[in-house]
Amino acid sequence: MTRASLVCPRCHALLDETDPLTRCCPQDGLIFHRVEGIWRMLLPERGEVFSRFIRDYEIVRRSEGRGSADGTYYRTLPYHSSPDWRIRSKSFDVFVRKVLAPMEIGSKSLDIIDLGAGNGWLSNQLALRGHNLTAVDLTVNDFDGLGCHRFYASHFTPVQAEFDFLPVPEKAMDVVLFNASFHYSVNYRTTLVESLRILKDPGVIVLLDSPVYHDPESGRRMVNEREAQFTRKYGFPSDNLQSGNYLTYARLQGLARELNVSPEILTPSYGLRWALRPVIARLLGRREPAKFHMVVFHPAKATG
Repeated sequence: MTRASLVCPRCHALLDETDPLTRCCPQDGLIFHRVEGIWRMLLPERGEVFSRFIRDYEIVRRSEGRGSADGTYYRTLPYHSSPDWRIRSKSFDVFVRKVLAPMEIGSKSLDIIDLGAGNGWLSNQLALRGHNLTAVDLTVNDFDGLGCHRFYASHFTPVQAEFDFLPVPEKAMDVVLFNASFHYSVNYRTTLVESLRILKDPGVIVLLDSPVYHDPESGRRMVNEREAQFTRKYGFPSDNLQSGNYLTYARLQGLARELNVSPEILTPSYGLRWALRPVIARLLGRREPAKFHMVVFHPAKATG
């Protein structure tokens, strides 16, 4: 996405360029700045809504040892030896092979928005393939957030914004990609409606690495377990955002019907131990473990 194509996240009017680091909405009078390479596009009234979530999230991520002082660490992601990154790398490989590569036939440069971009690893990888990337996240720190863009030689546009108010024109993106982030949405339907607004025809919406359950009670128990763990470890439950936290297969199908999209569910192989998790859980009387699929929403073609 070029700087000229930024729009107001509230009214979607094309922004005027005041100077190379400042944009102004001609309708709302809102002013947006580019700070340390990141466009700050949160609506003013929304900043306070997210401030506690961002604070808590960064505390947790630092405690988990996220990030590195070595730029090579970021440039090699998602191919890292830790268990979390092994899962992410498998999902990424399936996305590239099953979704991206067919769209690249003819050497087309795609417009892709990376929602929940975090440190920008996925935007970096896709930009290296020649695509135009907009990396969106709430966090702008330089160890786990958008500030990590400084570690990459590739070019992409880092933007601080929220899923439901994107500073992107209508029908601007070939791929709307939720990067292990869709479950942070407060309202799944609202978020998908905004995604459909910015999606080209044809185009796809892809949900990577969000937890999915058959039984919603298993999802609720997972949330309760996590909040209890965070309270013991950090002194807070990390529930400020009131996000959806998980999906169910029924909810996915319901959203598909409501929004007239066709869901395609692809499941990466994470190995035998991972595949046996549901069996072990049943034998031990534990809750159902989450599945992490890649869900691809294909909007229905308009009929004339």
